[in-house]
Amino acid sequence: MNLLLSWLVQSLAVWAASQIVPGVSVPSFSAAIIVAAILGLINFLLGALIFNVLAIGTLGLGYLLAFVTRWVTSAILLKIVAAMTDKLQLSGFSAAMIAALVIAIIGAAGDRLLNL
Repeated sequence: MNLLLSWLVQSLAVWAASQIVPGVSVPSFSAAIIVAAILGLINFLLGALIFNVLAIGTLGLGYLLAFVTRWVTSAILLKIVAAMTDKLQLSGFSAAMIAALVIAIIGAAGDRLLNL
């Protein structure tokens, strides 16, 4: 049940980011559900790898600034998802960075409210 609630929260966060951030487009809430599922799968498969590559590539500074490294990793993952599906359109990396921040804030707030 927690997985489904967390998926719903992430779907709401993706949809909200598309409404708030210029340059981010998700055509409908059902598309946001699909984008959130793909994003979760790609994050599971590649998230830790990309995070560690960025952290090592910055000579360990990425571990000290883990929030920034995770934020950049999330933006890269959003760009990967946008390339994989036509349900998410990003105008550039700056839009992906802002969307990643919005998704993280709304997702964390929603998870906190639902005690997930």
